[in-house]
Amino acid sequence: MTTKAHLATDGKGRGLAVLITAGQAGDSPMMPAVLDAIGVPRLAGGSPRRNPDRVLADKAYSSAANRELLRGRRITAVIPQRSDQVANRKRRGRAGGRPPQFDFDAYKGRNVVERAFNKAKHWRGVATRYDKLACTYRAGIVMALTVEWLKLLGDMT
Repeated sequence: MTTKAHLATDGKGRGLAVLITAGQAGDSPMMPAVLDAIGVPRLAGGSPRRNPDRVLADKAYSSAANRELLRGRRITAVIPQRSDQVANRKRRGRAGGRPPQFDFDAYKGRNVVERAFNKAKHWRGVATRYDKLACTYRAGIVMALTVEWLKLLGDMT
C-alpha cells in the first residue's frame, strides 16, 4: 500500500495544509479538500483567511471542475493544461473554446512546493515512508514542516 501527500504552502515554502491519500487515488479530486484545509489566522482577529490570491499546481490538478471551483472562489488558477485537454479543445475547433489563461512567470514559483517536500524528506521517516499508518506519516510531515516554519521565523538555528 502506498500513500500520496498533498501539500499547500505559502510563497516562502511554509506548509499550510497537508493531506494524505492512497497512492492510487487521483490528485485532481483532492484540490477542494486541500483548499478547505487552509486556514491562515488574521493579525486583527476574525475568521481565518481561507482563499489564497492564486493557486499554482501541476498538470495533475488540471480539470474543468477545479478551474470552476477556483473561479467561484475568485482565485487565480496557474495550472498548465494536460496534453489531452489541449488536443480535445483543438479537435473541437471553435466550439472548443479559448484556452485558459496561463501565467508562465508565476508558474516558475511552483518549485516552492517541491522544495518544501524536499526539506520534509530530510527527515528519514518522511523520506522512507516506513510508517504503517497514514496518520503517522502525516504527523511526520507536519512535524518536519513545523521545524521549517520555526527556522524561517528565526526561533531556531
